[in-house]
Amino acid sequence: MGCCQSRGADSKANRIARWRSTGIVALPQVTFPDEVLDLDRSVRTLDLTHNKLVEIPMDISNLVNMQRLILASNLIERLPINLGKLQALKVMILDENHITSLPDELGQLVRLEKLSISGNMLMSLPETIGSLRNLSLLNVSNNKLKYLPESVGSCFSLEELQANDNLIEELPASIPPNLLKDCKALQNISLHDNPISMDQFQQMEGFQEFEARRKKKFDKQIDSNVMIDSKGLDEGVDL
Repeated sequence: MGCCQSRGADSKANRIARWRSTGIVALPQVTFPDEVLDLDRSVRTLDLTHNKLVEIPMDISNLVNMQRLILASNLIERLPINLGKLQALKVMILDENHITSLPDELGQLVRLEKLSISGNMLMSLPETIGSLRNLSLLNVSNNKLKYLPESVGSCFSLEELQANDNLIEELPASIPPNLLKDCKALQNISLHDNPISMDQFQQMEGFQEFEARRKKKFDKQIDSNVMIDSKGLDEGVDL
C-alpha cells in the first residue's frame, strides 16, 4: 500500500516538474487541475480540450506568462472577469462551449493575436474588442450574433474574420470604411449562412479597395510559387 502511494506521489511530482520545465500543460479527460494554478509564471500553454469543464476558476489570472489558452469542447458558460490580467496571452481558443457573452475585460488582452470562439451561443460581442490591435484572426462562426460591433473596424491587424452561420443581416455603417479600408492586413471575410447578401456587401464603401488589396497579395504569392491550398484561391469574401 505504502509503495503504491509513493509511486502515485512521485508521478504527480514528476508531472508538475515537467509542467514547470516545459511550460506546457495538456491534460485530456480531467477536471480543472488545481495544482496547475500554483505554477504561476511557469505555464506558457494550457490545453484542456475535450473535458467537461463548466467554469474557468478566477485564479487562472495567476498564470501571468501564459501565451496559449485552449479550452475547446467543454461546457463552459462564462469567462472570469479577471481574464484581462493574462497580459501575455496571444492565442485563445474556446470553440464548442456554451458561452453566451464575453466580458468587457476581453479588451485588456492587448497582445492577443488569435481569438476563436465558434460554436457557442454568443448574441453579441463587447465593444472593447476594438482594443485588440494585434488581433489577426477572429472566428465567431456558429453563434447567434445579429450584428458585429462597430469597434471591430479598429482591429487594424485583422487578417481574417470568420462569422459564418450567425444571424447577421447588415453591418453597421461605420464598419465597412474602417474594416475594408483601414485594416490593411485584412484578406478574408467570411459571412456564409447569414441573412446579409453578397450584393449588400459588395456595395459597401471600401469593398473595391479591399478586393484590389487582396488580389494583389494573392497574385504576389502565386508569382512566388506559393500555393494557397488544393482547392485554389479563397475568394476573400464568402457570403
